[in-house]
Amino acid sequence: MSGIPEKIVEAVSYIRGSVDHLPQIGIILGSGLGNFAHEVTIEKEIPYTDIPHFPASSVTGHAGKLIFGRIEQKQVVVMAGRLHYYEGHTAAGVAFPIRVMKLLGIHTLLLSNAAGGVAPHLFVGDLMIITDHISLFTENPLVGRNEDAFGPRFPDMTEAYSKSLIEKAKSIAAELRIPLKEGVYFGVTGPSFETPAEYRMIKALGGDAVGMSTIQEVILATHAGLKVFGLSIITDLGLGEANNPITHKEVLAAAATAEPSMTALFKALVKAI
Repeated sequence: MSGIPEKIVEAVSYIRGSVDHLPQIGIILGSGLGNFAHEVTIEKEIPYTDIPHFPASSVTGHAGKLIFGRIEQKQVVVMAGRLHYYEGHTAAGVAFPIRVMKLLGIHTLLLSNAAGGVAPHLFVGDLMIITDHISLFTENPLVGRNEDAFGPRFPDMTEAYSKSLIEKAKSIAAELRIPLKEGVYFGVTGPSFETPAEYRMIKALGGDAVGMSTIQEVILATHAGLKVFGLSIITDLGLGEANNPITHKEVLAAAATAEPSMTALFKALVKAI
């Protein structure tokens, strides 16, 4: 692991010594979406707190463990609970697991998140394929010295979300009769939900859905040469109205309702990769 930061090397070495099979595909589960892990034929579970230098997750709805096993005969690693910038982690800390999974052997990363719908064609419970993102309001995790062992100083983001994976997902959804929407994900730091003026700005700038995760992970994954597929579950609507307050409890409830469709899609997509 020449040129790799020592902390990442130690984390990867610990995991390699704890599992029998290394993963091909990484999966990150968003708020309230942890039940997908039940689809995994589990071989090993490792709490984040057991892994050297691995940041801990502290948000309700995020279990905080790596799950190793098989889905449809494919070796996977599932992050049951992601890390968020608003928890106090640095941008690089949020993305730390991406580089760990890359060195463990993954070539593809599937991400899910709970997001607020901003575009008028989105409704609570919709599944939205992320076709692109806007990251101007989140700290870029590549700021600082470039880690040449992972990727170039100036990575191209033209196709951060794999077009081939998007087409596969759309084909699978049609076969399974799962309705899908598409749109641009707009990243913010959180943890406060957006103001009415911010919702109007997000819509004006081209955002279809807004959330507090995902983008930093995707930037690091793209930098490392991974193929990425992202899916948002629309758990609330960015109306910004005083009589329509948003709570995290409601977000989790909406995510749980839509989760079976997401699970079916992800499971079939893993098989098709």
